[in-house]
Amino acid sequence: MSHHPRMAEMKYVVVTGGVVSGLGKGVTASSIGLLLKSCGLRVTSIKIDPYLNMDAGTMSPFEHGEVFVLDDGGEVDLDLGNYERFLDVTLTRENNITSGKIYQAVLENERRGDYLGKTVQIVPHLTDVIQDRIQSVAKVPVDGTPNPPDVCVIELGGVVGDIESMPFIEALRQLQFYVGAENFCHIHVSLVPVLGVVGEQKTKPAQQSIREVRAFGLVPHLLVCRSAQKLEDYTKEKLSQYCDVLTSDILNIYDVSNIWHVPLILRDQEAHYAVLSRLNLSPAEPCVEKWSAMARSCENLTVPVRIAVVGKYTGLADSYLSVLKGLQHACIACSRRLLVDWVASSSLEDAKRHDMAEEYESAWSMLKDADGILIPGGFGARGVQGMILAAKYARENNVPFLGLCLGMQVAVIEFSRSVLNLENANSTEFDPATPYPCVVFMPEVSDTHKGGTMRLGSRATLIQTPHCITAKLYQKETHIYERHRHRYEVNPQMVEALEGAGLCFVARDETGRRMEIMELPSHPFYVGVQFHPEFKSRPGKPSPLFIVGGLFILSAA
Repeated sequence: MSHHPRMAEMKYVVVTGGVVSGLGKGVTASSIGLLLKSCGLRVTSIKIDPYLNMDAGTMSPFEHGEVFVLDDGGEVDLDLGNYERFLDVTLTRENNITSGKIYQAVLENERRGDYLGKTVQIVPHLTDVIQDRIQSVAKVPVDGTPNPPDVCVIELGGVVGDIESMPFIEALRQLQFYVGAENFCHIHVSLVPVLGVVGEQKTKPAQQSIREVRAFGLVPHLLVCRSAQKLEDYTKEKLSQYCDVLTSDILNIYDVSNIWHVPLILRDQEAHYAVLSRLNLSPAEPCVEKWSAMARSCENLTVPVRIAVVGKYTGLADSYLSVLKGLQHACIACSRRLLVDWVASSSLEDAKRHDMAEEYESAWSMLKDADGILIPGGFGARGVQGMILAAKYARENNVPFLGLCLGMQVAVIEFSRSVLNLENANSTEFDPATPYPCVVFMPEVSDTHKGGTMRLGSRATLIQTPHCITAKLYQKETHIYERHRHRYEVNPQMVEALEGAGLCFVARDETGRRMEIMELPSHPFYVGVQFHPEFKSRPGKPSPLFIVGGLFILSAA
């Protein structure tokens, strides 16, 4: 790659995975990043997703877990949420590189005639675009200062050997030579399973995946072994012998009670020294006191608080990962032990009472046992009737309630039906012909294209009622910035009737036509927001709405 001058020494840490996906490459990458940051380095990160989608925006949460939304409106992989939380940085859509984006860039170059009549090929044209993209994104400041990062942690999604990831592996292989050995550290994450009765830790899968990644020209400098229990010494020795990795460079992440322990496990194994020495940086001791205090306090919480999360994707916790993290951050701040009951909203519906009585009873008993009820965002009509019943239950029984995005819209539909007696009130998303459209399609959005067409990213929310609950929580009197991801919103033409009946819209957007926050003053805590506060919640800096979503009131009671 001689087409641009060698840039200042940026250091790259590349995390790949073998055997199976979902091994925790994201948490490994985040934890290594956290340790390097704790050693005083400025760290950024890139997630490479080899799928052909342009971004995660059009994928179902069942496919790929939640869609994480960034300040700039990027709809990205949930691993970027882990990076933001662990590293306390603000990333952009460019930090998520997908095959779709890369192929599109190459094809645009080709149509413009940039390749001067050459045959356009995976190598060098596609691999050059990948390397250029990585190098330009790595330089962008992400910590709120104008300073470029020192280290870029790159996670390659999927498993080494997937057809999709081949061009990326080749690009990374070329990149290591281009930037020089002292600026490139490759960490390979693999599985060490224990099979059945024998109880012996098997090293063959790790051997195979290292052999495979080596065949592509990428040599792992550190091996991270995922296992249920700690690795035995003999297992480490065997791996070292067969994989040509020093035993001191074999790290082990075993199953822990929560992922905040992972950076501490790696620190105890001196992972930071191994990475720093590989990158030719002076050894430093990571300062992780606050982090370890947090991980410890998480274990010692005894006073329980039970939150029912009523949604449609409850079968897969990853679908609401940021909501769960937001609740955890809040519980630590309030010294409460979090108990989450995932309630499938469709199980609350009357139709289930006869067909699936057991499921129905169980869902309702979870709802009634809850100290607080949370309805997260979502799309589509399935399960909405159950959410409406949950919002009604919370409103009528003074149960602390927090509605996020769709959760707020559901609360408005419920209020319109029950309090304004508009029997068929609905969102035009679920019933285009509803006589009382209390939630409507937003004017500036495309209803034919799904990807990237919503109201996305960080927007200003202007507080109209200075002494409302939300203003007190945020300790802000005029405005707050939160991330959005929605197509529908409360119908401005119904606001007067709703407010006349006691619902208060305490914050709007800058045009004054969009309702951003609703509260019910006659209720101890009944709040709905059109944005997603969970995306900006951080360990040690929880979102104000989660702290109070039931916890604060209960502890004050």
